[in-house]
Amino acid sequence: MAYGTRRVLRNLAAGIAVGAAAFAIVDAVRPRPGQARIIDWDEIRDAALRRLDPADALDGRRRRALETRYRKLAAELEAPLLDFVGGMDGGFPPFQALDRYGWVDLNVGILRDALDPLVELQDRLPNSRFLEFGRGLLDRYVGLILGFLSRRVLGQYDPQLLGHEPAGNPGLYLIEPNIADWQEEADLPGEGLRRWLILHEMTHAWQFEAHPWLRDHLNGMIREVLGAAIDRSRSPIERMLSMSFGLRDQLSVISKVQATMSLVEGYSNLVMDVVGQKVLAEFELLEAAYQARTGEKTIFEKLFWRLTGLELKLQQYVVGERFCKEIHERYGIDFLNRAWESPSSLPTLEELREPDSWARRLEKR
Repeated sequence: MAYGTRRVLRNLAAGIAVGAAAFAIVDAVRPRPGQARIIDWDEIRDAALRRLDPADALDGRRRRALETRYRKLAAELEAPLLDFVGGMDGGFPPFQALDRYGWVDLNVGILRDALDPLVELQDRLPNSRFLEFGRGLLDRYVGLILGFLSRRVLGQYDPQLLGHEPAGNPGLYLIEPNIADWQEEADLPGEGLRRWLILHEMTHAWQFEAHPWLRDHLNGMIREVLGAAIDRSRSPIERMLSMSFGLRDQLSVISKVQATMSLVEGYSNLVMDVVGQKVLAEFELLEAAYQARTGEKTIFEKLFWRLTGLELKLQQYVVGERFCKEIHERYGIDFLNRAWESPSSLPTLEELREPDSWARRLEKR
């Protein structure tokens, strides 16, 4: 075939490709029948539950028996916990038993509540193939994360961040099928394991229940990140573009959220080390089992944690734990508890890495 003919065919092929791409773009954004949806919560839930085993579900009788057991253990741990961290007004939320299905439903509800300002935009956006494609990817991504975590999470404290009226109550939860599986796999003592988990989650409850400003502070920062979506004076397109291209202005707020959550987790780990060793006879065994569980991941799990950003989250918590232990060793628990006095007392990400700089700042106050 002559060079000229090949060039013509290449140009023709290029023209067809450009035309097809242009048609695809036009078709992708062309309004389509049906309601526009940014997120499909039913699809997310279905994707998360797809690989769960119905045999792991808890019936009502089993759930009530577990909750009676959890609450008895929590009552025994309350005094030694408060003796170390300090008092609080009111009591702890009662523990509830969840199976994996219940955990997915709980966290779909939490996400739905938190992202409601974004989802409200869909009422004024035209439906299109482009929007449907993006929603499908987002639904599968979120569903995959929830499905994966539903088989790993052992306990959870829900502080009711960004709750809308009528708001629910903060909750303490243990995910019994995951606990039972880990207990069997690692040959752990059942009651000791649950006491260990309960102590950890009660520490989180104390952080928020004894310091109500912490919930309000986190809510304010999250709303600031979502501010463009909440601003009803803007058109839906402007609000979406601001959320996408205005992210640079929100990064400083996101770093504050990360620093606060790193402190929350790091402080809880400190409490486990100090109080746990006093009240849990099997503490060393349980701590070693937890470290092994954290470190011994399959290739798939390691890849998953890195691709989803969860690995970075865990690394930040290590920084928070190191900060809390160093401040506690050098200055004591009363000084560390100054972090819970007000938003201005919280360490920044830089101060978490340099605990002495936070201590010097607090000493000047």
